[in-house]
Amino acid sequence: MPLNGDTDQTEQSRAGQQVPLSRGLSTKLLLLTILFVLLAEVLIFLPSIANFRLRWLEERLATAAAVGIVLMESDPESLSREVQDDVLIALGAKAVAVRAEGASQLLVVTAMPPQVDVHVDLANTPPLMAMQEAIYTALFGGNRVLRVFGPVGESDTEFELLIGDTQLRNALLIYARNVALLSLVLSLSTAMLVFYAINRIMIRPIRTMTRSMLEFAEAPDDPARIIRPDAREDEIGVAERELAAMQSQLQRTLGEQKHLADLGLAVSKINHDMRNMLAAAQLMSDRLAKVMDPTAQRVAPRLVRALDRAVSYSNGVLSYGRTQEAPPARRRLRLRQLVDEVNELLGIDPDAGIEFVNAVEPDFEIDADSEQLFRVLSNLSRNAIQAMSGEQEGTLVRRLSVHADRTGTICRILVEDTGPGLPPKAREHLFTAFRGSARSGGTGLGLAIAHELVRAHGGTLELMESRGGRTVFSITIPDQPVDLDAARDALRRPA
Repeated sequence: MPLNGDTDQTEQSRAGQQVPLSRGLSTKLLLLTILFVLLAEVLIFLPSIANFRLRWLEERLATAAAVGIVLMESDPESLSREVQDDVLIALGAKAVAVRAEGASQLLVVTAMPPQVDVHVDLANTPPLMAMQEAIYTALFGGNRVLRVFGPVGESDTEFELLIGDTQLRNALLIYARNVALLSLVLSLSTAMLVFYAINRIMIRPIRTMTRSMLEFAEAPDDPARIIRPDAREDEIGVAERELAAMQSQLQRTLGEQKHLADLGLAVSKINHDMRNMLAAAQLMSDRLAKVMDPTAQRVAPRLVRALDRAVSYSNGVLSYGRTQEAPPARRRLRLRQLVDEVNELLGIDPDAGIEFVNAVEPDFEIDADSEQLFRVLSNLSRNAIQAMSGEQEGTLVRRLSVHADRTGTICRILVEDTGPGLPPKAREHLFTAFRGSARSGGTGLGLAIAHELVRAHGGTLELMESRGGRTVFSITIPDQPVDLDAARDALRRPA
């Protein structure tokens, strides 16, 4: 149990995991949405002001063309200076000219400017140049003279207009201000709508999952802390259901680990007394070995081996509870003799009608730890005996067979029985402690221990087949690899 200081520190650490609003996904989403909408508005703003500049100049040129046509129909020299000035003031221009059949005619003019700063061909202005000129006019214009020319309408006659850009710059700044304000309003409105939609669809469920994970971490054994997923069919719904399944699985796993820890604690408490009792039994078996009765002489060695294994099993169960299974001490073994010892330890009742068949060849050898392989075979065999003993019909064939074969450096042992087969739940959690039991009240530790011991040998334990009347487990154990350097050194040493 953690101390109060550790608990407070843990709670403070988890409280620090609460994300503040300024760094939350919702705030980042809002700012990014505003930024991206503003960037989109800028991309729209530049062509917009360029188009406004060209339309403004076209309107002035069209007005000048209308005045020019009137002047061409009459005598321009008949107009007084005051009238010409009034016409140009109304246009905001300095001069109006017409070009027809390659010749230019000055229709009305005030004092001619010393130079023309920019020539604007309204009929042939590239978009990029139009944007550049619009930006330059808005930022640095006001003192330049523009020569604007181009056809008006469907006529081939071109009109020219000399005009200052002061009024153009003022109109362009007003237009740019209005567009900027409108863009800002649109960007904020769009950002708020997008933020509301995404926050409701994504951010809020993600925040709920985050809060559920933090609450589950505080008390993983509390079923109320498991998230309740919504009936959504999108990725968020899948994530919520997977999180709920993961939390449920983790809760079951933690319960099983606690059960296993409690088992290790219980075994550690009784282990000392159990070994004392077994030691007393070993002393009595030693005395029994000195009895001259032939039956006692034959049974005593087996009894001693059984007691030695009982002591080893007591320590082994404790080691399993502490996840400290010893590495295998591998030697070359005659498997048939080991299988005979397993048969003797099982103590099958002759009246049970169960036949044990040792089909291993007498000279078959395997590279393994004798005690650990004995435990594997005895666990598998005991499970098979218990499964077949539960069947009441007397005409059924009850047979447990052990076969073995070798392919190169790999040995395979088959443990086959004619029992009812494993139920689906046991097959689903076959090698999981407390969940892989095939019978009511079982712990499933036998298969879990056997699986761990076989893996320690670098091999595999698999269920090859399981159905009514046939269940086959396969144990595959490879030989130990040869250290070539050590072998060469041994050959080089003098005899």
